[in-house]
Amino acid sequence: MSEAAKTPANRGRGRRPAEEVRAEILHAVGELLLAEGTSRLTFERIAKASGASKTTLYKWWPSIGALALDGYFHAVEDTLAFPETGDIRADLLTQLHAFAEVMTRTPGGRILTELIGASQTDAQLAASYRDLYSAHRRRLAGERLRQARAQGQIRPDVDVQVMVDQLWGAIYHRLLIPDEPVTGAFVTALVDNLLLGVATRPGTGSAG
Repeated sequence: MSEAAKTPANRGRGRRPAEEVRAEILHAVGELLLAEGTSRLTFERIAKASGASKTTLYKWWPSIGALALDGYFHAVEDTLAFPETGDIRADLLTQLHAFAEVMTRTPGGRILTELIGASQTDAQLAASYRDLYSAHRRRLAGERLRQARAQGQIRPDVDVQVMVDQLWGAIYHRLLIPDEPVTGAFVTALVDNLLLGVATRPGTGSAG
């Protein structure tokens, strides 16, 4: 079989459903990103890999950064899914360890930091980052924490969005300013320090 016959563009004539085209584009982008990072990603390469036209790509995504972010999100979405076992500590540990694994042991961490860096000078990418990634991830985490609060596992007066910042924000900080590594022990300490508290209990502190 020739190489041309193996490409996505040679799947037969006729218009494919938009959902199928979009899924194949995002799959192609995810594979290219995880294999090579963002430096060589272009609309031309994505069109060739997915079998979609560049016109379609430009119609659905305002910039290559926005498309890269969408492809990245879909590539890691299943890995970073939030479990619901009924035990908030166990669920936080599962999700945060999975997040740290993607960020430190796959190209995902480098890709995300590249996209965050590029978003500082690309307004469209910054908007896409908020809409496609950070807002969605914050919503999922907030929903799980609110559920735990309703179940009495978190105090009723706790602001769950601040908890999201404390947990995931600490990991992002170490990724972007790598003075200290993101380790499994660090992730576990984040969760335990937050859920157990760090203040000494009455009568347990030492006198000065």
